[in-house]
Amino acid sequence: IAKIDELGIAGSKLLSGFQQALEFIRRPPIDMNSKLVEKIIVANETKRVKAYISSGCRKLNNSIQSLTNFHSCTRGLCNHIRKAKEILDELEGLLGDVTSAIQTTDGKLLAFSDLDFDVELNEQATYNDLEEKDALSDSQSPDITHLAMVMAFIYSMVKQDYLMQEKIVSALDLRMSLEELESYCQMWSLRPFINDEVVHGAWEHIH
Repeated sequence: IAKIDELGIAGSKLLSGFQQALEFIRRPPIDMNSKLVEKIIVANETKRVKAYISSGCRKLNNSIQSLTNFHSCTRGLCNHIRKAKEILDELEGLLGDVTSAIQTTDGKLLAFSDLDFDVELNEQATYNDLEEKDALSDSQSPDITHLAMVMAFIYSMVKQDYLMQEKIVSALDLRMSLEELESYCQMWSLRPFINDEVVHGAWEHIH
């Protein structure tokens, strides 16, 4: 869980860096039709100002740095997706181990063991079931079946969050609109598929 949180924060910073670099690259030049701008330029018509305007209102060092940041953040986000997939695979392996262990011990199948991991869990139904289990286990140690259900739900949330991030990274492009990119940044930070209450409950079981 800690790895997932840390990776999500790092990915959000990389996406913000990508956004800032793209905004600079796509920044429009000075509006020379503005009367106020025209007066300022005429009043300060130095070689430095002329050179700046003729270069498209961009400083060479800033342009180089922005392109460097753009490519660096792009590579970082691709690497982020690779690491997120590794964590997802690790979670799936752990869930499989727990499921097998319970089946071996009890000689019966768990309610969630027939889940196809390529199909999203019904979040509300699963969350309601977890709440019922928590209420029943308040006066006793949580049973292994309940813990396994928590693991299954967390796996489902992480998978959906990963798929969202993967689609966002795949959609990043120099030609995309800044409004679209801003929406992606907001969705990434919001993490709509992660239920904080379930994650908090999982931490309580760990401690």
